[in-house]
Amino acid sequence: MRAIWTGSIAFGLVNVPVKAYGATEDHDIDLHQVHDKDGGRIRYERRCEVCGKKIAYKDLDKAYEDGERTIVLTDEDMDALPAEKSREIEVVQFVPASQVDPLMLEKSYYLQADSKSPKAYELLRRTLQDTEKLAVVRFALRQKTRLGILRVRSKVMVLQAVMWADELRDAEAVAPEKSPRISEQELKMSAALVDQYSSDFTPQEFQDDYQVQLQALIEAKIEQGEDLDTEATFGSPDQDSESGEVIDLMEALKRSIDGRNAKAPAKAAKDGKASAAKKPAAKKPAKKAAAAKKPATKKATAKEASSSPHKKKASGSGKKSA
Repeated sequence: MRAIWTGSIAFGLVNVPVKAYGATEDHDIDLHQVHDKDGGRIRYERRCEVCGKKIAYKDLDKAYEDGERTIVLTDEDMDALPAEKSREIEVVQFVPASQVDPLMLEKSYYLQADSKSPKAYELLRRTLQDTEKLAVVRFALRQKTRLGILRVRSKVMVLQAVMWADELRDAEAVAPEKSPRISEQELKMSAALVDQYSSDFTPQEFQDDYQVQLQALIEAKIEQGEDLDTEATFGSPDQDSESGEVIDLMEALKRSIDGRNAKAPAKAAKDGKASAAKKPAAKKPAKKAAAAKKPATKKATAKEASSSPHKKKASGSGKKSA
């Protein structure tokens, strides 16, 4: 990984030099746009509305329009802002994790100790870990002053950007004017359904189905070209799936609970069948009784020997494994 930012954490009078690395990456398959007629690549150009010329990225400036004028801000103007010059992550307070609304969290960065003596880094990391609190910080990154939190993940600290309070829209704007009445029985059945779905969160068990299917589509297109049969690749669409508004909420809850309950006996039966298949191996007396029928055994063996020597060998190995 390549460091995207270097600076230090200011923890009171303690200074902790760090490097920041992107903690996440995009796994989406890269696609670009082409002309549907001839497959030609579509590219976007930066073209000036005044002179009509194509403009290189290095020749771009930012601007603000107040309705009457255009105020151009050069790179030198932007770099002159005091906050932009700061290379410091300032710790302003420590708070319980429960007080940080997950809706406000943005991109995460791993912080690596950038010093020959990482003691200050380890001290702050251990402090966060032992107190089970988050450090609220202020920092500047990519021409923006940001709010953030420091948390611990494994043996490193993570800097997570947080939205400013005025960037979070009020949930009341989309809340219903009048809440529908929910009965106690509906709440109980809903809680029972939640209980059946409850387990430990294991992200590794989930995959991005869209990207998997997109990869399959690309590979099938490479093999079949324009003769691609998507139904053969993905199967026919399910026409029996239920859709529309749920009329009877209690009935829907009941059917959902019954459906989850049906899966548990099926799994138990499968496990029981697997364990039952192992049990005959332990019934040695029963196998001896079967072996006591010498005339029938000899007759069967003689018949097998006359038909195929391989079958005799397989039959013998079967008795030994039993």
